[in-house]
Amino acid sequence: MEKTNYIVADMFNINVPRSVKVTGMDESSPFTPEIEENYTFRMEHLRDVLAWWNLAPRGEGIYLTGPTGSGKSSLILQLAARLNWPVQRVTGHSHMEFSDLIGRPVIQTDQSMTFQYGPLAHAMKEGHLFLIDELDMLDPGVAAGLNGIVQGEPLTVPENGGEIINPHPDFRIAASGNTAGGGDGGFYVGTSRQNEAFMDRFWIIHVDYPEKEVEKQIFQSVVTIDNDRLEKFLDTTNEIRRLFQNDEVEITISTRALTRWAQMAGFFYAVSGQGMSPVHYALDRALLNRAETETREAVHEVTQRYFGE
Repeated sequence: MEKTNYIVADMFNINVPRSVKVTGMDESSPFTPEIEENYTFRMEHLRDVLAWWNLAPRGEGIYLTGPTGSGKSSLILQLAARLNWPVQRVTGHSHMEFSDLIGRPVIQTDQSMTFQYGPLAHAMKEGHLFLIDELDMLDPGVAAGLNGIVQGEPLTVPENGGEIINPHPDFRIAASGNTAGGGDGGFYVGTSRQNEAFMDRFWIIHVDYPEKEVEKQIFQSVVTIDNDRLEKFLDTTNEIRRLFQNDEVEITISTRALTRWAQMAGFFYAVSGQGMSPVHYALDRALLNRAETETREAVHEVTQRYFGE
């Protein structure tokens, strides 16, 4: 693969001077994410991520923060997909160790020992984008191990004879999370407060749920529905999110879950019998079957108010 420059106006169909370009690869690789044809970029977020991509590939990462399902990771992945950029992606959790990222020796079938590089080491060697989802779930001590990496320093691999991996010039690091490194504020159990010096090495971009008209466009690109019912789905969704943000329910609804709900409801309308509400039935299966009883009752009450079913 060779690097090439893409014209931003053409690639993202936005009104910017044609002189504005972004660096990508001339062809995809097995590590390049697939393009979602119906994906909608939001200009305010695309602008920020493109600025980071062009201005700070070395020495600074980017951290996308926002509520569950607001499109943080998909923004990075769909940018990479269109730029043919390979991605090494991991999901953080409280039991993750640094060796999970850099790799470890493994025994081969012939009983020989070979070092197997982890996603971070692989990305640094090959010039891939390293994306770590749910960064806030990491133990702060593990996250601190990334301090030097974000700054562009080499990675030492003691388990491989002290190998030193100098970051490839094309290596980039991105992260997503729900708390901007602040830890559990009541909504996101299990998250940890991250070291301030570590977080200072990232551009911080807030990705909220789309505005109603933008979400409407996204919704219409994947679901065929009349406008009246579409408005009901959107209004119900925004009310559920309001309840979640006010700590009145423990679950919220993403654009992804909203789409799933509407698609399931459409199917159940076609096959349901009397005495069954397809909207409520689908909502349970799309979202609420993992919620507490009180939350299910509160959300169904909201749904009843908007749909009248």
